[in-house]
Amino acid sequence: MAAVIYTLCAITSGFCAWLLVRAYIDNRSRLLLWSAVCFAGLTFENAALWIDKIVFPQIDLSAVRLSIGLLAMTVLLIGMIWEAE
Repeated sequence: MAAVIYTLCAITSGFCAWLLVRAYIDNRSRLLLWSAVCFAGLTFENAALWIDKIVFPQIDLSAVRLSIGLLAMTVLLIGMIWEAE
């Protein structure tokens, strides 16, 4: 059951990133671009979670997963700060 949930989380965040990219192409709002990059990073984080827990359960990849998530959220935070100025 865990594999199904991890897979659905990765698919959902990837779908959100795809929708944000489509909205960015239509509107050219840079905040949509920052959000799309963030969700793409979250997709990679969820994929890393799937690899960590399902493919290689004996190897601890939590530092890699958390680093990817931190980078994705940092991109969104920088984008929000950049757009507020």
